Amino acid sequence: MIAIIDYGAGNIKSLQFALTKLELDSCLTTDKQTIENATAIILPGVGAFKDAIEALGELDLIRTIQQEASSGKPLLGICLGMQLFYERSYEDGDWQGLGLIQGDVKRIAESVKVPHMGWNTLSHRQKNPLLSNIKENAYVYFVHSYAVSSYQKEDLVSSADYGGMVPAVVQKENIIGMQFHPEKSGEVGLQLLQNFGEMIS
Repeated sequence: MIAIIDYGAGNIKSLQFALTKLELDSCLTTDKQTIENATAIILPGVGAFKDAIEALGELDLIRTIQQEASSGKPLLGICLGMQLFYERSYEDGDWQGLGLIQGDVKRIAESVKVPHMGWNTLSHRQKNPLLSNIKENAYVYFVHSYAVSSYQKEDLVSSADYGGMVPAVVQKENIIGMQFHPEKSGEVGLQLLQNFGEMIS
């Protein structure tokens, strides 16, 4: 069972529908025990970093997520969920993230239209099982105004070009982030979710 953390940061029914289509069992939850008993965790999200990290704090889930990450359980962060995995965000202030991946989050370059909204292509940066059956320059769907700015090179799996290089898929051991929305990215997105499912024992 995959626990989708439902902390009020966006419509996640389409994500659960995509997982069901792939025959990957999931549930929407904020219950600690359910999260601890799950075989994997997905942290979705749209909106502001501050609101999201405060919501997780109010639900007393920050330590739970950190502990589950440390245990080696597969974690997937989608869009804002990916950003929350990092150490800091400078979206409307200076906010501490979950600190699961080294790096920070800043606003997209002023030279391009913000938000970065719509279809964009992936450029693969390393061979990785997450990219199994995903062609170079495959299209996925983005909606975001902030992006990972500083990061460890070895964590970068795939990127997009939007006013500069935007980390699109990252992985640090069992922790995975996708800046785009796989559940809105057609067959490519379904394949990416299936590849994540392959990680779950």
